[in-house]
Amino acid sequence: MNFPLVYGEPDTTTPDPGLFGPASISWQIHADPAAAIGGVRALLMQALHPEAMAGVAKHSSYKTDPWGRLARTAEYIAVTTFGTIDEAQRAAARVRMVHEKLGVDRADLLLWVHLGFVDSLLRAAQRSGLALTQAEADLYVKEQVISAQLLGAPDAPTTQAELVAAIDEYLPVLGATKEAQEAARFIALPPMPLRTRLLTPAAPAWASVAATAFALLPAWGRNMYGGGLLGPALALPLLDDQGTFAIKAWRNAISILPPQLLASPQVNAAKSRLKL
Repeated sequence: MNFPLVYGEPDTTTPDPGLFGPASISWQIHADPAAAIGGVRALLMQALHPEAMAGVAKHSSYKTDPWGRLARTAEYIAVTTFGTIDEAQRAAARVRMVHEKLGVDRADLLLWVHLGFVDSLLRAAQRSGLALTQAEADLYVKEQVISAQLLGAPDAPTTQAELVAAIDEYLPVLGATKEAQEAARFIALPPMPLRTRLLTPAAPAWASVAATAFALLPAWGRNMYGGGLLGPALALPLLDDQGTFAIKAWRNAISILPPQLLASPQVNAAKSRLKL
Protein backbone atom coordinates (compact mmCIF):
# COMPACT_ATOMS: atom_id res chain seq x y z
CA MET A 1 0.00 0.00 0.00
CA ASN A 2 1.23 3.48 -0.80
CA PHE A 3 0.43 6.36 1.54
CA PRO A 4 1.00 10.07 0.97
CA LEU A 5 3.83 11.55 3.00
CA VAL A 6 2.31 13.35 5.99
CA TYR A 7 5.41 15.39 6.80
CA GLY A 8 6.27 16.40 3.25
CA GLU A 9 8.82 15.27 0.71
CA PRO A 10 12.14 14.61 2.44
CA ASP A 11 14.99 17.06 1.99
CA THR A 12 17.64 15.61 -0.34
CA THR A 13 19.96 18.61 -0.62
CA THR A 14 20.63 20.26 2.77
CA PRO A 15 23.89 18.80 4.18
CA ASP A 16 22.36 18.37 7.63
CA PRO A 17 22.96 15.06 9.50
CA GLY A 18 19.86 15.62 11.61
CA LEU A 19 19.40 15.03 15.31
CA PHE A 20 21.48 11.84 15.49
CA GLY A 21 23.70 11.43 12.44
CA PRO A 22 24.79 8.36 10.46
CA ALA A 23 27.27 7.19 13.14
CA SER A 24 24.54 6.95 15.79
CA ILE A 25 23.06 3.77 17.23
CA SER A 26 19.63 5.26 16.50
CA TRP A 27 20.36 5.19 12.75
CA GLN A 28 21.52 1.60 13.01
CA ILE A 29 18.45 0.40 14.94
CA HIS A 30 15.81 2.43 13.12
CA ALA A 31 17.07 1.46 9.66
CA ASP A 32 17.02 -2.25 10.48
CA PRO A 33 14.12 -4.44 9.26
CA ALA A 34 13.39 -5.43 12.87
CA ALA A 35 12.24 -1.86 13.55
CA ALA A 36 8.96 -2.60 11.75
CA ILE A 37 8.12 -5.28 14.32
CA GLY A 38 9.28 -3.00 17.10
CA GLY A 39 6.94 -0.26 15.95
CA VAL A 40 3.92 -2.57 16.14
CA ARG A 41 5.04 -3.82 19.56
CA ALA A 42 5.23 -0.21 20.71
CA LEU A 43 1.59 0.41 19.78
CA LEU A 44 0.51 -2.72 21.68
CA MET A 45 2.55 -1.71 24.72
CA GLN A 46 1.44 1.93 24.71
CA ALA A 47 -2.22 0.82 24.56
CA LEU A 48 -1.87 -0.79 28.00
CA HIS A 49 -2.03 2.59 29.73
CA PRO A 50 -5.78 3.05 30.27
CA GLU A 51 -5.76 6.85 30.19
CA ALA A 52 -3.54 7.08 27.12
CA MET A 53 -5.66 4.47 25.34
CA ALA A 54 -8.89 6.24 26.30
CA GLY A 55 -7.71 9.40 24.56
CA VAL A 56 -6.72 7.47 21.46
CA ALA A 57 -9.99 5.53 21.40
CA LYS A 58 -12.02 8.72 21.71
CA HIS A 59 -10.35 10.80 19.04
CA SER A 60 -7.99 8.72 16.91
CA SER A 61 -8.80 7.48 13.41
CA TYR A 62 -7.22 4.07 13.93
CA LYS A 63 -10.57 2.30 13.53
CA THR A 64 -11.34 3.90 10.19
CA ASP A 65 -7.75 4.14 8.97
CA PRO A 66 -5.53 1.61 10.78
CA TRP A 67 -3.06 1.35 7.89
CA GLY A 68 -2.77 5.11 7.73
CA ARG A 69 -2.02 5.33 11.44
CA LEU A 70 0.71 2.71 11.15
CA ALA A 71 2.17 4.52 8.15
CA ARG A 72 2.14 7.87 9.96
CA THR A 73 3.85 6.35 12.99
CA ALA A 74 6.56 4.81 10.83
CA GLU A 75 7.01 8.05 8.90
CA TYR A 76 7.36 10.08 12.10
CA ILE A 77 10.11 7.77 13.36
CA ALA A 78 11.88 8.00 10.01
CA VAL A 79 11.63 11.79 9.77
CA THR A 80 12.87 12.44 13.30
CA THR A 81 15.69 9.92 12.89
CA PHE A 82 16.92 10.50 9.34
CA GLY A 83 15.51 13.92 8.46
CA THR A 84 17.14 17.29 8.89
CA ILE A 85 16.82 19.07 12.22
CA ASP A 86 14.20 21.39 10.71
CA GLU A 87 12.17 18.43 9.37
CA ALA A 88 12.34 16.67 12.74
CA GLN A 89 11.23 19.73 14.66
CA ARG A 90 8.31 20.40 12.32
CA ALA A 91 7.17 16.77 12.54
CA ALA A 92 7.41 16.83 16.32
CA ALA A 93 5.38 20.04 16.51
CA ARG A 94 2.64 18.37 14.51
CA VAL A 95 2.64 15.29 16.77
CA ARG A 96 2.53 17.45 19.91
CA MET A 97 -0.54 19.15 18.46
CA VAL A 98 -2.17 15.75 17.87
CA HIS A 99 -1.33 14.63 21.40
CA GLU A 100 -2.95 17.77 22.76
CA LYS A 101 -6.08 17.04 20.71
CA LEU A 102 -6.17 13.44 21.99
CA GLY A 103 -5.74 14.61 25.56
CA VAL A 104 -2.53 12.61 26.03
CA ASP A 105 -0.21 15.60 26.41
CA ARG A 106 0.12 15.10 30.16
CA ALA A 107 3.74 14.58 31.23
CA ASP A 108 3.29 11.03 32.58
CA LEU A 109 1.38 9.92 29.48
CA LEU A 110 3.97 11.39 27.13
CA LEU A 111 6.72 9.62 29.06
CA TRP A 112 4.84 6.33 28.78
CA VAL A 113 4.55 6.75 25.01
CA HIS A 114 8.29 7.40 24.87
CA LEU A 115 9.15 4.40 27.07
CA GLY A 116 7.01 2.05 24.99
CA PHE A 117 8.65 3.26 21.80
CA VAL A 118 12.27 3.06 23.02
CA ASP A 119 11.84 -0.27 24.78
CA SER A 120 10.11 -1.83 21.77
CA LEU A 121 12.64 -0.70 19.18
CA LEU A 122 15.55 -1.76 21.38
CA ARG A 123 14.09 -5.16 22.29
CA ALA A 124 13.21 -5.90 18.67
CA ALA A 125 16.76 -5.07 17.60
CA GLN A 126 18.36 -7.15 20.33
CA ARG A 127 16.17 -10.20 19.87
CA SER A 128 16.36 -10.13 16.08
CA GLY A 129 20.08 -10.77 16.19
CA LEU A 130 21.36 -7.24 15.64
CA ALA A 131 24.66 -7.29 17.50
CA LEU A 132 24.56 -4.61 20.19
CA THR A 133 26.85 -4.38 23.17
CA GLN A 134 25.55 -3.25 26.54
CA ALA A 135 27.28 0.08 25.99
CA GLU A 136 25.58 0.48 22.62
CA ALA A 137 22.17 -0.36 24.12
CA ASP A 138 22.74 2.25 26.82
CA LEU A 139 23.85 4.76 24.20
CA TYR A 140 20.66 4.16 22.20
CA VAL A 141 18.52 4.90 25.26
CA LYS A 142 20.57 8.04 25.91
CA GLU A 143 20.30 9.20 22.29
CA GLN A 144 16.54 8.79 22.45
CA VAL A 145 16.30 11.41 25.20
CA ILE A 146 16.27 13.77 22.21
CA SER A 147 13.10 12.06 20.97
CA ALA A 148 11.52 12.47 24.40
CA GLN A 149 12.33 16.16 24.38
CA LEU A 150 10.72 16.50 20.95
CA LEU A 151 7.50 15.02 22.35
CA GLY A 152 7.71 17.08 25.54
CA ALA A 153 8.22 14.00 27.72
CA PRO A 154 10.18 14.75 30.93
CA ASP A 155 12.78 12.73 32.84
CA ALA A 156 13.53 10.22 30.08
CA PRO A 157 15.90 7.38 31.04
CA THR A 158 19.50 7.44 29.86
CA THR A 159 20.48 3.77 30.29
CA GLN A 160 18.82 0.43 29.67
CA ALA A 161 18.60 -0.20 33.43
CA GLU A 162 16.86 3.15 33.93
CA LEU A 163 14.50 2.28 31.07
CA VAL A 164 13.44 -0.96 32.77
CA ALA A 165 13.02 0.79 36.11
CA ALA A 166 10.93 3.58 34.56
CA ILE A 167 8.60 1.04 32.91
CA ASP A 168 8.25 -0.90 36.17
CA GLU A 169 6.98 2.26 37.88
CA TYR A 170 3.98 2.25 35.53
CA LEU A 171 2.99 -1.38 36.14
CA PRO A 172 0.43 -0.64 38.91
CA VAL A 173 -1.65 1.53 36.55
CA LEU A 174 -1.40 -0.60 33.40
CA GLY A 175 -4.02 -2.99 32.07
CA ALA A 176 -5.75 -4.18 28.93
CA THR A 177 -9.00 -2.24 28.97
CA LYS A 178 -11.81 -2.90 26.54
CA GLU A 179 -10.38 -0.15 24.33
CA ALA A 180 -6.91 -1.70 24.44
CA GLN A 181 -8.28 -5.13 23.53
CA GLU A 182 -10.19 -3.61 20.65
CA ALA A 183 -7.08 -1.78 19.43
CA ALA A 184 -5.10 -5.02 19.60
CA ARG A 185 -7.72 -6.76 17.46
CA PHE A 186 -7.46 -3.98 14.87
CA ILE A 187 -3.70 -4.41 14.85
CA ALA A 188 -4.01 -8.19 14.48
CA LEU A 189 -6.79 -8.15 11.90
CA PRO A 190 -6.86 -4.77 10.16
CA PRO A 191 -9.45 -4.32 7.43
CA MET A 192 -8.27 -5.17 3.92
CA PRO A 193 -10.05 -5.15 0.56
CA LEU A 194 -11.49 -8.59 -0.08
CA ARG A 195 -9.42 -9.01 -3.25
CA THR A 196 -6.23 -8.20 -1.32
CA ARG A 197 -7.11 -10.59 1.47
CA LEU A 198 -7.99 -13.49 -0.82
CA LEU A 199 -5.61 -13.07 -3.75
CA THR A 200 -2.41 -11.82 -2.13
CA PRO A 201 -0.24 -12.94 0.79
CA ALA A 202 -0.92 -9.65 2.58
CA ALA A 203 -3.22 -11.08 5.25
CA PRO A 204 -1.00 -13.97 6.41
CA ALA A 205 2.10 -11.80 6.12
CA TRP A 206 0.59 -9.13 8.34
CA ALA A 207 -0.70 -11.75 10.77
CA SER A 208 2.88 -12.96 11.24
CA VAL A 209 4.06 -9.40 11.91
CA ALA A 210 1.33 -8.78 14.50
CA ALA A 211 1.85 -12.16 16.20
CA THR A 212 5.61 -11.61 16.38
CA ALA A 213 5.16 -8.12 17.83
CA PHE A 214 2.79 -9.54 20.44
CA ALA A 215 5.19 -12.36 21.30
CA LEU A 216 7.93 -9.79 21.92
CA LEU A 217 5.91 -8.02 24.61
CA PRO A 218 7.12 -8.63 28.17
CA ALA A 219 5.31 -11.51 29.88
CA TRP A 220 3.28 -9.09 32.00
CA GLY A 221 2.06 -7.36 28.84
CA ARG A 222 0.96 -10.61 27.21
CA ASN A 223 -0.76 -11.62 30.42
CA MET A 224 -2.66 -8.33 30.56
CA TYR A 225 -4.01 -9.03 27.09
CA GLY A 226 -5.21 -12.41 28.35
CA GLY A 227 -2.34 -14.46 26.97
CA GLY A 228 -3.29 -14.04 23.31
CA LEU A 229 -3.43 -11.24 20.80
CA LEU A 230 -7.17 -11.71 20.33
CA GLY A 231 -7.97 -12.38 23.97
CA PRO A 232 -8.24 -15.52 26.09
CA ALA A 233 -10.49 -17.33 23.62
CA LEU A 234 -7.72 -17.33 21.01
CA ALA A 235 -4.73 -17.39 23.34
CA LEU A 236 -1.57 -18.95 21.99
CA PRO A 237 1.41 -20.04 24.07
CA LEU A 238 3.59 -17.24 22.74
CA LEU A 239 6.69 -17.58 24.88
CA ASP A 240 9.79 -15.42 24.85
CA ASP A 241 11.82 -17.89 22.82
CA GLN A 242 9.07 -18.09 20.20
CA GLY A 243 9.15 -14.32 19.77
CA THR A 244 12.91 -14.37 19.39
CA PHE A 245 12.78 -17.14 16.81
CA ALA A 246 10.02 -15.37 14.87
CA ILE A 247 11.73 -11.99 14.66
CA LYS A 248 15.05 -13.56 13.68
CA ALA A 249 13.26 -15.40 10.87
CA TRP A 250 11.54 -12.15 9.81
CA ARG A 251 14.81 -10.20 9.77
CA ASN A 252 16.59 -12.90 7.79
CA ALA A 253 13.77 -13.14 5.25
CA ILE A 254 13.42 -9.37 4.78
CA SER A 255 17.17 -8.78 4.58
CA ILE A 256 17.46 -10.68 1.29
CA LEU A 257 15.28 -8.10 -0.48
CA PRO A 258 16.98 -5.38 -2.55
CA PRO A 259 18.08 -2.46 -0.33
CA GLN A 260 16.01 0.01 -2.37
CA LEU A 261 12.86 -1.84 -1.32
CA LEU A 262 13.78 -1.78 2.36
CA ALA A 263 14.90 1.82 2.81
CA SER A 264 12.31 4.47 3.59
CA PRO A 265 12.19 7.70 1.55
CA GLN A 266 13.78 9.46 4.51
CA VAL A 267 16.73 7.05 4.60
CA ASN A 268 17.29 7.46 0.87
CA ALA A 269 17.05 11.24 1.19
CA ALA A 270 19.60 11.26 4.03
CA LYS A 271 22.01 9.18 1.98
CA SER A 272 21.58 11.56 -0.93
CA ARG A 273 22.06 14.84 0.95
CA LEU A 274 24.99 13.49 3.01
CA LYS A 275 26.52 11.71 0.01
CA LEU A 276 26.66 8.37 1.82
